[in-house]
Amino acid sequence: MQALIFDVAGRRYGLPLPATREIFQAVEVTPVAGAPGVIEGVVDVRGELCPVMNLRRRFGLAASPEDPAHHLVQAAINGRTVLLRVDRALDIADIQADQVQDILEVLPRAGHIAGVARLPDGMVLIADLDAFLTEAESEELDEALLAISRMQSADSHAAND
Repeated sequence: MQALIFDVAGRRYGLPLPATREIFQAVEVTPVAGAPGVIEGVVDVRGELCPVMNLRRRFGLAASPEDPAHHLVQAAINGRTVLLRVDRALDIADIQADQVQDILEVLPRAGHIAGVARLPDGMVLIADLDAFLTEAESEELDEALLAISRMQSADSHAAND
C-alpha cells in the first residue's frame, strides 16, 4: 500500500493514498454554526465547500495555534470530501503488509487508528478514515452544511431581485 505520511503533534500518521486527493497550504477557515466539534469550519475549494477536520481534536491531542505552515489534506471519508488539518504532510511511503500490525493487537481502544506500520525510519500510525466521523457527527455536519447552502441560495435570490 502507498500512504501519505503526515505529522500531527510530533506523531506520524499515514493515510492510504487512494483516499487522498490534494494537499494545500493552510488557509483561513470559515466557522460553521452547528457543526460537530471536530470540524473547524469550511473552505471553498474550486467552488465546493469542504469541511475542515482538526485532527488534533479528533485524536484528543492538545490544541495548537493555527499556523500558515500547516497543511490541509483533501481526502474522502465515507464518500464525503473533507480537508484534514495536519501539522505537515511529509512524504509518500510504500508500506508492505508485513510491516503493519493490527491496532487491536497493540491498543484495543484506538478508535481512529487501523494499524501500526514499522518502517525503517520509525513507526507510522495508519489512520482509519471510516472512523473519523461518527454517524451522528456526519448527520450534524450535513445539517450545518445544508444551513449554509440555504443561506447562500437566499443571498443569491436577494441579489437577483
